[in-house]
Amino acid sequence: MSGAVVVEAPGAYRLAPHDVREPGPGEALVRVHAAGICGSDREVWQGNRPEGYVRYPLVPGHEWSGTVERVGAGVPDSLAGRKVVGEGFRNCQVCDRCHAGETTLCTAGYEETGFTQPGAMAPTLTLPARLLHVLPDDADLTAAALLEPAACIAAAALKANARPGERVAVVGTGTLGMFAVQFLRAASPGELLVVGSRGDREALSRQYGATDFRTKDQPLQDDFDAVIETAGSADAARTAAALLRRGGRLVLTGIPAPGADGLDPTDLVVRQLEVHTVFGAAPDAWAHTVRVFAAGLLDPRPLVTHELPLAEFPEAIELVGSGDPKVGKVLLHP
Repeated sequence: MSGAVVVEAPGAYRLAPHDVREPGPGEALVRVHAAGICGSDREVWQGNRPEGYVRYPLVPGHEWSGTVERVGAGVPDSLAGRKVVGEGFRNCQVCDRCHAGETTLCTAGYEETGFTQPGAMAPTLTLPARLLHVLPDDADLTAAALLEPAACIAAAALKANARPGERVAVVGTGTLGMFAVQFLRAASPGELLVVGSRGDREALSRQYGATDFRTKDQPLQDDFDAVIETAGSADAARTAAALLRRGGRLVLTGIPAPGADGLDPTDLVVRQLEVHTVFGAAPDAWAHTVRVFAAGLLDPRPLVTHELPLAEFPEAIELVGSGDPKVGKVLLHP
């Protein structure tokens, strides 16, 4: 059995022997198929993740897919052998936010797989079975490893509440942006615009359902009903807001650098814009994602450009931050 990636401190890692933790009551042991790397993992590696949102040393990996090997007491035996993905937030289940279904806002404090709890950059992962979402038996586990970021965008799509025939837009052409295109396309929009800084993403945007593609230096209209921002910059947020008609709906998913100049509150008020934000994915967004994926309406596979063994973790981290337009989603395999 291969080892596990352990980030001891920012910039310091080792491939450590992996000890399988048997599932306790209410838990499941998952054999990991693949773990994805995103910007949050780079924050862990570089040491610039906000205080309280990481705990060293840790095994990273919050985007993953796998197969259940064993279950603990109180978990149906029928779960063993099933392909699964899993929620990352370890919510308390008893506070008012958890009871309202807003598990990412749990008032008991922040705990998440791959950041404060052991993650999936290891041969196995043991976690509460209640966090698992079962996939179809014929599901592509490599594609399914991207369902965590897809679930975050599903949360944005649910808040955008796009209706058939509406004019909608996505700002950002990375992995999250391409997921946003697919979710919005499933709502049968009258027009679906993608705005990005990379013209080479036009073909993939249109493959996923975009009806128009523009770069930010091209003329943009201001009469869209709903816009999802995925680029993670203050400039992208302002671009997204400028696309909206009066009374339009804006959903922000990216996290700009601290201190960035944000949206103009006067503009938000006088145009009566409806503004939502997303941090993580609650159970309803996860369930929506798995349904859409199982129905064949969500295709993550073209977004995967690199698959590496766990031992090449540093190389994978560098790929993700390289800025190379040929680098999409990078996966690690135990």
